[in-house]
Parts: sequence; structure tokens; C-alpha cells
Amino acid sequence: MNYKLTLAYDGTRYDGWQKQGNTSKTIQGKLEQLLTRLEEQPIEVHGSGRTDAGVHAKGQVCNCKLKGTWQEEELRDVMNQYLPSDIAVLQVEKVPERFHARLSATGKTYCYRIWTGKVPNVFERNYVYTHEQPVSVERMRQAIPYLLGTHDFKSFCSNKHMKKSTVRTLDSIVIEELTNEIRITYHGNGFLYNMVRILTGTLLEVGEGTRAPESMADILEQKDRQQAGVTVPPQGLILLSVDY
Repeated sequence: MNYKLTLAYDGTRYDGWQKQGNTSKTIQGKLEQLLTRLEEQPIEVHGSGRTDAGVHAKGQVCNCKLKGTWQEEELRDVMNQYLPSDIAVLQVEKVPERFHARLSATGKTYCYRIWTGKVPNVFERNYVYTHEQPVSVERMRQAIPYLLGTHDFKSFCSNKHMKKSTVRTLDSIVIEELTNEIRITYHGNGFLYNMVRILTGTLLEVGEGTRAPESMADILEQKDRQQAGVTVPPQGLILLSVDY
């Protein structure tokens, strides 16, 4: 039986989603370790995508094929009983055999949080990026139209050896200005390695006045990572949801 799991996790103490040979601190690794123990046979978990070290999720999705005849709520509750307290299974669904968390996904929503207050946010320091320079949110919003639509986002990808297509479609970028905080929410059909963090760093440079809003068009055209802005830290980023 194929099971779809919707997860939430605090990525602070993990080395990202993907299991690695040199560390046991990955989300995928923790899930596979538990499911292998429950099923008494090796279990492989497929995620919708890889979140980096320090990145969080409120709606990550993965799937796995189990031989046991688990009821949805039963599997959810057993997993939550044994998983670390910073990983939770929100929902379990039985899905068709052909369902694959990554290959079946049609879109994703990410949010990046930027703390702009003069006083450090002690209690949420692991979930926001503290940005000390003043920024103009209006200037940042002026840059959005240049990024929307279908483009080659190679300039916004940290993987220099990317062999697959770097063309993606960004449907929306919404910038909210709250008290002492800026939140940027992105929705698209897929995201490249570090793409959201580089987009955010570039938009912040526009907000600081060191880049023009219309320079986004040239950055896209150059297809060169060196033309875009800095990669902001991981802790401000959260995967909100995955579309199917």
C-alpha cells in the first residue's frame, strides 16, 4: 500500500531533508529509520523535494510503500509517538500506487521571514533572518513583475553543475510588511537549489537601493549566478505546502 504523509518539522538541528552517509541528522533518515523498524524491513521514503539544513516545513509531503495494513490515523499516531519532538506527521492518506511525492507535485509555496526590528527576536531567532539595514518594501514590490511567469532561473540557482532544465514558472510573489517583519511568500511549479533564498537576497538588495527593480530582467537574461544577490540564511525559510 502506498501512503502519502504530510509533515511539519523544525529544521534547526538537522542537516536537511536528504539522508546522507556522513550524518544521521536528516528528516528522511529519521523517517526511514522508524518505518524500517515498524515494518521490520527496509523502507524508502520519497520527499516532494529537498529542504536544506536549517530550513523548516509546515507542509512537506512524502510517500512510502508499506506491506503492513495500517489505518491512516493509526500510522500517524504510531509515528508521532516515536519520532523526535521536532518532527510531526500531520496527516496520512492511502494513495494510488502511481503517486510519487516529487514526480506528482504540481506546485509549492514557500515563505521567507525577515526580522527588521531594532531589538533581536530572541524567541524566534531560529525562524527569522535578522536584517539590520533599512529596506523599501515598495521598491521590492516593483521588482516582482520581472520575476513572474516562466523563465530560465539559472541565475538564481546555486548548483553550478545543474544538468536538468532550470526553467521554472513563478505564479506569485507576495510581500507583506508587518510590525518589525517582512514576509515574502512564493508560489511556483518548482524551485531550484537555493532559488528562494537567492531571490530573497536579491529583492533585499533592491529594497536597500543597491539594485534597480528593473535589473531583474537582466539578471534572468544573463543566466549567471554571479549576477544575482546573496543567498540569505536558511532559518528564515519554511515550506508551507505542496500542490498535487
